[in-house]
Amino acid sequence: MNIYVGNLSSQVNEEDLTKLFSVYGNISRIKIMKDPYTGVSKGFAFVEMTGKPEEAIKQLDKKDIKGKSITVNEARSKDNKTSAGRSRTSFGSFGNRTNRY
Repeated sequence: MNIYVGNLSSQVNEEDLTKLFSVYGNISRIKIMKDPYTGVSKGFAFVEMTGKPEEAIKQLDKKDIKGKSITVNEARSKDNKTSAGRSRTSFGSFGNRTNRY
């Protein structure tokens, strides 16, 4: 299962997340999302794991880690991603430019 971990302190690293989640099963991958230019954490990560991921979500959601209460839930698939809950075509007539003049 792919798990979203949000509201992370910029001081949290992969080792910290490994220690937290390994109690609940085998971790196959941890990806802390970072700014590509500065390398600073964006404050969220994804943990892929097997074992008891539901238990990890239940036990770790709202847990205080390095001064911040983290958010832990099942990650949504990329297919369900939209801008602020709207489809790209709902921003007016940007896509329909045939009758401009």
